[in-house]
Amino acid sequence: MEYRRRLIDDVLDDLMVGLPALAVEGAKAVGKTATATQRAKTTLSLNDPRTREVVAANADLITQLDPPVFIDEWQLEPSVWDRVRRAVDDEPGARGRFLLAGSAAPSREARIHSGAGRIVRLMMRPLSFVERGISAPTVSLRDLHKGGLEIAGETPIRLGEYVDEILRSGFPGIRELEAQYRDRALDGYLERIVDSDLPDAGVRVRRPQVLMGWLKAYAAATATSAEYSKILDAATPGESDKPARATVAVYQEHLERLFILDPLEAWQPTFVPLARLTGASQHHLVDPALAARLVGVGRAGLLVGEGDRVSGATGSWLGALFESLVVQSLRVYADTANTRVGHLRTKGGEREVDLISEGAERDCVAIEVKLADTVGDHDVRHLLWLKEKLGPRLKDAIVVNTGPYAYRRRDGIGVVPFALLGP
Repeated sequence: MEYRRRLIDDVLDDLMVGLPALAVEGAKAVGKTATATQRAKTTLSLNDPRTREVVAANADLITQLDPPVFIDEWQLEPSVWDRVRRAVDDEPGARGRFLLAGSAAPSREARIHSGAGRIVRLMMRPLSFVERGISAPTVSLRDLHKGGLEIAGETPIRLGEYVDEILRSGFPGIRELEAQYRDRALDGYLERIVDSDLPDAGVRVRRPQVLMGWLKAYAAATATSAEYSKILDAATPGESDKPARATVAVYQEHLERLFILDPLEAWQPTFVPLARLTGASQHHLVDPALAARLVGVGRAGLLVGEGDRVSGATGSWLGALFESLVVQSLRVYADTANTRVGHLRTKGGEREVDLISEGAERDCVAIEVKLADTVGDHDVRHLLWLKEKLGPRLKDAIVVNTGPYAYRRRDGIGVVPFALLGP
């Protein structure tokens, strides 16, 4: 199969010219191996027990091979990380020597050096909307950060296509399957997390059905900041024999280590008079297709409003999935534009902005997500409030929706169909 270039390819090509070692991290099946092998002369796959045994016996091997040396699933032999770090120290002038890929972050117990200053870590997520090749964007996140961008464009993509993309997923090896096979593949992905990935990470799952129930409840909390006690209650309604919170905390920690849970951090501005902001992260799985499978509502049901959410959540289940799709893609775009993304919410919920993209110079772009093809004054009230609070620091503010046209409102707020937003 011909390799489809990803947005992270440009980042990798740029960084490998000036840095000695890079680590690409992310959930299984997002495409790390395919991307890394495009620029490697030597590949060591530690998924192969024989290769892992050789590397464990002779860690110096990685310094004797033709660079760039790609070490796949390095976390299976954690000593590799420290050997790469030492190799970088030994030849400080070398560039583009090592490329590592891992589908699990090191545990707290793993005694490895952080690698700070030697190994630069990059996150790889499932395919963003732009990378799926469905439509050509006309509005760039990078350009929004410059301010004064003319917003225009038209797309034929409508709600039905967005629903299809939510369900297809951004996993390259899964999304092209026919629907009945794709759903089985997604179910198998989830089952493998419980049956194999967590045990391989050293987590003893005594009651797999309880963990799967918690995952389903977490999925139902997508795009909310629901307390974990509410998620646990939703996972075991009416049951007195609930798993201990410490057990659930272990599950949560390791699912984040495996990049299956991908929470969106709260945005905490500096030197800005915004009081009483919540510090709670917003819940997201690595791909909204997994959340859709866990909750168990298909295309027809989503389009008529089916799907239960955790107690207290507002809006439709499809709206939550659409927001999660936007969040997933925007984080990919932000990595390309060298910005970081968070969400804003006051503790009482009076003010809320779905996404804030912040650049290195503290320049910000605020984004609201709306599952509708029109935008009214009520939909932009929080953006206008933030614009007043941040002043010139807020370079732009837009509403991402499902409509056909990109344009700028009279109040200065941009309206951008999701299909037209890109890096």
